[in-house]
Amino acid sequence: MRASARVVVLALLWGSTFLWIELALDALSPVQVTLARCVLGTGTLLALCLRTGDRLPRERAVWGRVLVAAFWCNALPFALFSVGQQTVDSGVAGVLNATTPLWSLLVGIANGTERGVRPVRFGGLLLGFAGVVLIFAPWQGTGTVGWGALAILSAAVSYAIGFAFMGRHLVGKGHATLSLSAAQLLAASGLTALSLPAGGLSPVHLDRTLLVAVAILGVFATGITFHLTYRIIADEGATDAATVGYLLPVVSIGLGAVVLGEPFGLRIAVGMTVVLVGVGMSRRGKPAPTATGPTTRGCGHLAAIAWGDGPHRRGGDHRLRGRRGLRELARRAPRPPRGSVDQGGQEGVGDPLGHR
Repeated sequence: MRASARVVVLALLWGSTFLWIELALDALSPVQVTLARCVLGTGTLLALCLRTGDRLPRERAVWGRVLVAAFWCNALPFALFSVGQQTVDSGVAGVLNATTPLWSLLVGIANGTERGVRPVRFGGLLLGFAGVVLIFAPWQGTGTVGWGALAILSAAVSYAIGFAFMGRHLVGKGHATLSLSAAQLLAASGLTALSLPAGGLSPVHLDRTLLVAVAILGVFATGITFHLTYRIIADEGATDAATVGYLLPVVSIGLGAVVLGEPFGLRIAVGMTVVLVGVGMSRRGKPAPTATGPTTRGCGHLAAIAWGDGPHRRGGDHRLRGRRGLRELARRAPRPPRGSVDQGGQEGVGDPLGHR
């Protein structure tokens, strides 16, 4: 029951992101929404680091890689979502965001980390993009085709690129996942601040709705979801976390229809279903990540992890899940230094994520 409650809470928090962006855009520019989100999320994660004793990375080379990851995983996609939602409903934005695993597969094929893709996965890729075309409805003059929808799809592509970079250059290098996430959002805040002259200096008229929307977007939908996702994976395994990935577009569509009165037609419903079925097929037959090979997990950002590439997997022994599996893995393997991440993505000692 506790695990199910966590999944529901995370799905509501993460899936509501697009609703809070929509509300914040009533008074803020896309740049201002992005900066507020990054700054509040950074503050939340730094507070969690202070509580758990995790320290930010100190090596200059690591910060260089964190800066690249922050651009692709946070600063750019956050801005693109805010730009896109000026013309695209929040529910549709959530569905288009669900295409991230499809783009991740394409990126993996392009950079050589995905070899010998099975027909079912390739079929899922084609089916998922067919669902996107159905949502876009280019044959209708009133479809959602436009720069806004393309910006949101570009955000999903940006996530995929960032996940691949993180899996290759940051995950399993001896740094706590929480501290990497905090450093990543801190870097994203700095990058976004540089864009303030491009529409971020306009006057802001504060009201209660704006303050609530921005606070929830930054603290909960950006900061807390980082922490909560890792907790679910550590305690219950990536299977439960993967459930969250399939609930996100459902939550975004539901909140958009109920709270904002956004239209939800049959075409959008069918398109969403086709996208999710395609994503599910693209995940089937995915080989377990090796202990040292590059993976698409651990952006510190969530989405790749929530779609099944969790840090509880160690080598090919991915059948061990949840608390029992983690204890068994800890018993079998040598223990790394306290507060570090081993090549399988686990932090030592005891709780694999270092939380107490």
